[in-house]
Amino acid sequence: MEEMMRFIFGILAGAAGIYSLLLFIRIIISWFGGLPSNKPMDLLARVTDPYLDWWRSHLNLRIGFLDFSALAAIVAVSVAQNIFYSLSNSGVLKFGYVIAIILLSIWSVVFFVLGFCLVILILRLIAYLTNRNTYSNFWRVIDSMAQPVLYRINRILFGRRIVGYLKGIIISSILLAALMIGGRIFVPVLAAMISKLPV
Repeated sequence: MEEMMRFIFGILAGAAGIYSLLLFIRIIISWFGGLPSNKPMDLLARVTDPYLDWWRSHLNLRIGFLDFSALAAIVAVSVAQNIFYSLSNSGVLKFGYVIAIILLSIWSVVFFVLGFCLVILILRLIAYLTNRNTYSNFWRVIDSMAQPVLYRINRILFGRRIVGYLKGIIISSILLAALMIGGRIFVPVLAAMISKLPV
């Protein structure tokens, strides 16, 4: 009976891995609007869109034109895959291990979002320092993503005080980099400690 359960969990882990890949393909395809519709793409949309739409409707992870809720959707499948894989290998699942998986998965999304925001701010800083033509479509898109990030960080750090644009970009970039480095060091250590809990 135990062997049968481990076999079933192995199949579930494989299915979760395949579904994660399908979600990734669907997200990449959605970036290229206007692609001709065909049966494989329609089938892919029918399989993945209800799941992705659920995450979009229940989370507000939008920054400018970008919606990061799809990342959360993939992380959830990844967590399930890791849990199924652990059950298929050992037949036992410790509570601490599940919490560690969830923590690392959430951190991977947070790290990606922080890194993305940092790249956007650095691009905006370069444009500001080099006096680039910020009226082009590219810089308008960069601005639409940079402004909400700058606004939120400046409100957290400075409250209602008015801060110069250049100072705001530099301090925000330093803060994001510090959060990424600190999290990269601290989160895996914390996850390792949690995974060893006896519960």
